[in-house]
Amino acid sequence: MSRFNLHDIGICACPGGTQFAEEIILHLKSITAKKSRFQLNSLKKKTHSTPRPLSNNISLQNNLNSIQTNGAFAANASSLRPDCRVNARFTRFANGEFKTAVETSVRGKDIYVIQDVANQYPISLHGSHTMQVLNVNDHIFCLFTTVDAILQAGAERVTVVFPTYPYSRQHKKRGREGLTAARIGQTLEYMGVARIITLDIHSREIENCFNRLRLENLHASYQILRSLATIVSLKDENLVIVSPDTGSVDRNKFYATAINRPLAMLYKERDYSKITRSALEHNIAGVNLLGSVKGKIVFMGDDILGSGGTMIVALRSLKERGAEKTVCAISLPFFTGNAIEHFDQAYREGLFHRIIGTNAVYHDENLHGREWYLSANVSRLFAKTIFRLCFNQSLSPLLDNRDIITKLLGTQ
Repeated sequence: MSRFNLHDIGICACPGGTQFAEEIILHLKSITAKKSRFQLNSLKKKTHSTPRPLSNNISLQNNLNSIQTNGAFAANASSLRPDCRVNARFTRFANGEFKTAVETSVRGKDIYVIQDVANQYPISLHGSHTMQVLNVNDHIFCLFTTVDAILQAGAERVTVVFPTYPYSRQHKKRGREGLTAARIGQTLEYMGVARIITLDIHSREIENCFNRLRLENLHASYQILRSLATIVSLKDENLVIVSPDTGSVDRNKFYATAINRPLAMLYKERDYSKITRSALEHNIAGVNLLGSVKGKIVFMGDDILGSGGTMIVALRSLKERGAEKTVCAISLPFFTGNAIEHFDQAYREGLFHRIIGTNAVYHDENLHGREWYLSANVSRLFAKTIFRLCFNQSLSPLLDNRDIITKLLGTQ
């Protein structure tokens, strides 16, 4: 029964990933309690024992195992029920260098380091009296110093949790360009990281660049469809799935197949000599639609929303072609620059009905207070993945979620 003891798991949150890590920890405790209750009830039926004495004996055995693992008697009762948090102190020096000092013993443990590299909100660091905004590169180097500190402290295995994989759009070369997406993972692999967990990585080609490091690519399709079901009926005959470009065909084909709806596609002709800096600037020279959306409810899924310029062009094109209502789903809603204000304007123009994002990218009430924005929570998905990895269970039910989508349709 000590199998589902959180003593062997450690969750270390880098400054950008604090909020996401706290949600994961809460879900881990909930999952562990649920699994333990299930085991307890199963054991009760086999042994014909009453629940309370059996539970007390199991708790005592877990505590004794914990003491034996630590090699010494605990100083107080609270240490017999360890928290899975790994406390660390983060310092940013005046020259921009980062330092991480781990304040919790991690020797022999399975540590998960969580970092939201897309977090662009002010955070507090040790030794600083002012809030600081870290960019993507700051977050990455802070992660590097954290991983190194944890490995130096004797952790048995380190897994990096990237709700958003950094530099994922730099995965293929056009001329003299770098493959930075691969280099980030290779650097972590060289440092000793065993695995990366991320959400809807921009290209699966990145996974082929590693020698030993494993990459677990989670999907938010179920969480997104559950949010969509609160807006429209998934069985509505007027519902049509539209892929915003050729790169998102597989994603939207999955949605169309899962809920048995027709699939259409927007084909964009781009002028790559232009650089997109805001939602008002884009490099799209023309848009063609394969299929029909006239009088239809449109659902359009994509993985990344940056400045939002191409998305607004797609929404306007669908509106001009007679779409009655359009709902977009974005796995990684960055909303960089003035994107939120531009989508406010697009919403006032009636270009779309709702945008469904996930909490893989942290946003405050400035976005969550918008009428047009819905957030799908994926922290429990990450918690389930961590739980299954730590206890050597299969990830197949999480990676292939068609069964739970079918159950969702049955409740409609």
